Amino acid sequence: MSTDPDPRLRHVSPAFRTFCGEDALAALPRELARVGARRAVIVCGPSVTKHADALSRVHEALGEHLVGQFDGVAEHSPIPVVERARQFLADHDAEAVIAVGGGSAVVTARAAAILLAERRDVWQLCTRRAADGKLVSPRLTAPKLPQWVVPTTPTTAYAKAGSAVRDPQTGERLALYDPKTRAQGVLLDPAMALTAPARLTWSAALNVFAMAVEGLQSRHIDPLADAQLAHALRMSVAWLPQLRTDPEGSRPRLHLMLAALMSGQGSDHTGGGLAQALSHAVGPRSSAANGVVEALLLPHAMRFNAGVVGHRIAMLADVLGLTDRSAQAVIGKIERLLEVFEVPARLRDVGVLEQDLVEAADHALDDWAITSGPRVPDRVDALALLTNAW
Repeated sequence: MSTDPDPRLRHVSPAFRTFCGEDALAALPRELARVGARRAVIVCGPSVTKHADALSRVHEALGEHLVGQFDGVAEHSPIPVVERARQFLADHDAEAVIAVGGGSAVVTARAAAILLAERRDVWQLCTRRAADGKLVSPRLTAPKLPQWVVPTTPTTAYAKAGSAVRDPQTGERLALYDPKTRAQGVLLDPAMALTAPARLTWSAALNVFAMAVEGLQSRHIDPLADAQLAHALRMSVAWLPQLRTDPEGSRPRLHLMLAALMSGQGSDHTGGGLAQALSHAVGPRSSAANGVVEALLLPHAMRFNAGVVGHRIAMLADVLGLTDRSAQAVIGKIERLLEVFEVPARLRDVGVLEQDLVEAADHALDDWAITSGPRVPDRVDALALLTNAW
């Protein structure tokens, strides 16, 4: 008979609608009507506007509801870009926001909605360290514009309530958290899924994979979230290699987008992890996308955590189909999968300079994701891990 205690958890699933397939975009007018929104603004980047035929599908679905398109989204959501998006929403009297693109479009749209509603400087709204050393997110009370996501890549950002913007002057990453900016839903359109280069879809899917692995090692035990994360991991392992064998097919991309949704929703309950926090700090200092850096750092983070996540490692072994449930076997399997996924092995291979590691370690310690890992590193730990990965 098991001696484990009865499960104790609080699992709240926010309302979220998922539409996938050739007719997914037809739901947009109904979704706007459901919340009483008439004036919608698209937030996207230049890479999306190059695909006029695919983007016209979104325009046609919105019809007279479309009142403007902000197409200045940039990688890592720099603060000046977010400010311009905020002003665009204000100038067009937006009543709803449609984020079209990848993670940067989703985050820029959310952050712009926060700045529009709160009418304060981003530095007054972001997560900061309090006098006692703890990270604190201020309560953001103003109502926010409803949002929907029409993605071009698989990103866990679909399901999140947080937004991280980058100060281009200091390189610092500022986190904004507001559950009211969580998207109403996602519309997975095959034509839009095919607009992203296969390499970009690949790098985004690596984030999905890494977040699922880290979520399954969390100290927050939630069987409902574990189910989402486990299947997200299975789908990532199954469909990531097919991006190489079927680069022009929509099927692998849509399956990876569904995996991204599950990985994002599951990790909402378990929290992020060490590889995620470190990649947020290292990514902008590299020549690779954050998903690549996060996957590269994953085995290093797993070794750091191995001593305190034995029972979770065993579950990961089961999900990965391993009979050997030791940490060494599981981490070895993850490393072999990363080789199959063609992930670079060292930070120096993606353009990270050794002199940047100290600043990256400092920035990582102020990342909210680092607080939810099973073992929280100090500055020495973080720098040692990055140096080993370099």
